[in-house]
Amino acid sequence: MYYIVYFFFYLISLLPLRVLHFISDSIYGILYHVVKYRKKVVMDNLLIAFPEKTEEERIAIAKGFYHKLIDSMIESLKLLSAPDSFFEKRFKGNWDLINRYYDEGRPVQIHLGHNFNWEWGNAMLAKNVKHQYLGVYMPLTSKVFDRLFKKMRSRGNSILIRATNMTREFLPYRRSLYCIGLIADQSPGRIHKTNWFDFFGRKTAFITGSAKMGIAANSVIAFATIRRVKRGYYETSFEIAEEHPQSVTEVELTRRFVNYLETNIRKYPDNWLWSHRRWKHEWKEEYDL
Repeated sequence: MYYIVYFFFYLISLLPLRVLHFISDSIYGILYHVVKYRKKVVMDNLLIAFPEKTEEERIAIAKGFYHKLIDSMIESLKLLSAPDSFFEKRFKGNWDLINRYYDEGRPVQIHLGHNFNWEWGNAMLAKNVKHQYLGVYMPLTSKVFDRLFKKMRSRGNSILIRATNMTREFLPYRRSLYCIGLIADQSPGRIHKTNWFDFFGRKTAFITGSAKMGIAANSVIAFATIRRVKRGYYETSFEIAEEHPQSVTEVELTRRFVNYLETNIRKYPDNWLWSHRRWKHEWKEEYDL
């Protein structure tokens, strides 16, 4: 079954990008207006984040989000067949900021959110950093599609590490000169293993394990965001959050990321994954005990 699915999507990936975008527009009409994929979740999230906006403004953000979500999914198929030159033309970043730490012999840990197109971003990060790139990912339920996405995400120099077994799979690389990319805005599964931070005016649970890992390794902590310049073109920007993480706490590092994430979402509101239930857990006083 995997090879049938792979061959089908590989053939689609050979289509020109403008044709893929035409397909994306067609899917948008079905997904937004007919299927209404997670539309209530999206609108509820936008109401929490932007209560000051009108309903029309939130609908406009939602429509932009759905367009970018589908574009991102369709564009990601290009990872199966397009040469590096295709992505180098369409995805830019200030890679030198990360590479200078390779020259200094220091590992780097990058925290980013679900900004479009993070699949291209993962591939281009692996291609452009001098470090050994480690990409942390969440396995998919479907074994067929999990294998397909692993194929796309392991382009170039990438080594994939499952988030569900990160501690063990990271061990062989802990003393190497690595750069590890972590999607750090996931909604936590085990609510009692989290800390709560103000996020869009509401107490929100965030996992502090990523910060704890960076402190333990004393790796340079960088934050990253991705934005769409125009359709089919993206850029990522890195900023150094902490060069000496052992001088701060995991709570402080996570708070910095939460503030960074919210600032960038407010700047590019339709460029974040509004369809995941980020506020599905409600804060209770007992969580601060």
